[in-house]
Amino acid sequence: MEKTSGASPARLVAFFLFIIPPLLWAGNFIVGRAIRNDIPPATLTFFRWLVALVVIFPFAAPFIRRDFRRYLQVPLRIIALSLSGITAFSLLVYYGLHHTSGTNALLLNSCIPILIMLFGALFYQQRLGGLQVAGIAVSFCGVLVIIFRGSLQGLMQLAFSSGDVMLLGAMASFALYTLWLRKLPAEINRMGLLWVQVLITLLVVSPLWLHEHISGLAVQWNATTLSAVLFLGVCPSFISYWFYGRCVETIGAARAGLCIHLIPVFGVVLSLVFLGEPFHLFHLAGITAIIAGVTLASRKG
Repeated sequence: MEKTSGASPARLVAFFLFIIPPLLWAGNFIVGRAIRNDIPPATLTFFRWLVALVVIFPFAAPFIRRDFRRYLQVPLRIIALSLSGITAFSLLVYYGLHHTSGTNALLLNSCIPILIMLFGALFYQQRLGGLQVAGIAVSFCGVLVIIFRGSLQGLMQLAFSSGDVMLLGAMASFALYTLWLRKLPAEINRMGLLWVQVLITLLVVSPLWLHEHISGLAVQWNATTLSAVLFLGVCPSFISYWFYGRCVETIGAARAGLCIHLIPVFGVVLSLVFLGEPFHLFHLAGITAIIAGVTLASRKG
């Protein structure tokens, strides 16, 4: 009788392709929160994507040359993608992490699928069934629980953290980015496109970086902050993107997309271990409602 091994090499590879991207994306929030007092938000955004620009270029160069004429056919769309998915998202996350916890940021990240459905219905006439409407309502309740710390008094008095609102704005900008990305011609290679988006982001963020520098906002450059910037520029900005693309090729887009739901799971654990942030009952209630809403909205009625 033939003996079967517990896990084939192909399954092991697929497992790591599935696990690594959300782990590194969660690390973006944790590192951003950890060094918030050492590097101002615009400066962190600028240097993170400057590192990414250098790292991505050797892989993107052949596609940039091939697709250059295609970029010129949809320049406004590419600019909109850059400003929403990279520029606004990064800036709002790093500004928001100055005023709220990494745990809150990571849990709010889970509402992106719901925002995609909501904006699709509002701006692109995408139809919503009864289950989708119910799912959006349930998830929205979960978002409110997190933003108002589970306090009914805070909800009645609108006593919320500005950081949570910035984080919610970041998630909204990424939801729009996802919808706009679908409208881009499929023949445009995404790696080359990523490099172009990063370049546009650096052009937009550079005045904000110069303003922080001229205003005298101190940057504490040391081994820790340099390592943090290198991590952000290489891991969440490139390796996650690369691994996620391979994961889609290996197990399909639908199953690969499920790894996004691991971001708050990894993030909360990392927050507890590295930031010492507490995990409250309202966090559990909020994320439960968001995930329940996403699950409900994903079902076919």
